[in-house]
Amino acid sequence: MALNKNIVSLLLRKKQKIAIAESCTGGMLSSAMTSVSGSSKVFTIGLVTYSNQSKTSILKVPEKIIKKFGAVSVQCCLAMVNNLSKISKSKVCVSITGIAGPKGGSKQKPVGLVYIGIRVGKKVVVNKCNFKNKGRIFIQKQTVKKSLNLLAQLIKQDS
Repeated sequence: MALNKNIVSLLLRKKQKIAIAESCTGGMLSSAMTSVSGSSKVFTIGLVTYSNQSKTSILKVPEKIIKKFGAVSVQCCLAMVNNLSKISKSKVCVSITGIAGPKGGSKQKPVGLVYIGIRVGKKVVVNKCNFKNKGRIFIQKQTVKKSLNLLAQLIKQDS
């Protein structure tokens, strides 16, 4: 069974809702989830908060976090997932922020650097990934794949 279908059926069984806030994947994770029949019973909201302005105005990420650490940081990813949880009232939340390239990277933050935040209930995990600069679509697809894997693990672990 494909991971997205597996996650939807897990959420249905556990009677849990999911919300997603994405930046560098531009809605690909939300699309993967909503492509599953029955996802309307578990999927509450999918936000593409691509700009810093949308991160601060919609997800209420404090501007000082973005100024101090940048939008591609553990701190921003954590604020995104925690605030999404408050906004959506969903037990399961995912936030993604990263640099899909081909431009925009630096020595400290290379193209392919992605943070994936997952919150299941009170448990929050932020995963740092470096998918290397193998092209924008590659980085986006790898991010979605990694997000689905992490989601499946964390939902299963949650009792």
